Amino acid sequence: MADQPGDGRLTGGCQCGAVRFACDTPPSNVHVCHCRMCQKAVGGPFAVICPVQKSDFRVTRGAFSWFRSSALARRGFCSACGTPMIFDYPDFPDIGVMAGAFDQPSRVPPVVQYGNESRVEWFSELVSLPGDRPTYSHDPMGYLPRIKASNRQHPDHDTTDWPPSGRDES
Repeated sequence: MADQPGDGRLTGGCQCGAVRFACDTPPSNVHVCHCRMCQKAVGGPFAVICPVQKSDFRVTRGAFSWFRSSALARRGFCSACGTPMIFDYPDFPDIGVMAGAFDQPSRVPPVVQYGNESRVEWFSELVSLPGDRPTYSHDPMGYLPRIKASNRQHPDHDTTDWPPSGRDES
């Protein structure tokens, strides 16, 4: 069952659908982390980490692969597609889920920022950039029909099987 806007349950997973998870309670202290370790871990200018109690978190499909990013922390990702999904101190009672791994990331807004000493200089200018173009609104090479026809991204909800049977995965 996919999460609904009114309930506390949140679901998510990786880009290819090999790993799926569910959280029975919403995260607390959702935060933007600008540190260099997080930047490199997510391949972006910052990470948005959503701490959830481990007792309220479960993997519903597949399993995480782990990279030990330090002697204390590890990061969970999908070994099939590489999607970063988890930040974990194994001895802590909570686990940090990456906001973008949730099916509905708008339900986990950040409340604080950390690691500001590593924040990229242009971060504060993002709100001033034009932002009224929908995805693929500029497609001079005509890629959109080919992308739509070959899209392997898992949908933003739980599925019984993935990938669908009979689908060409080459």
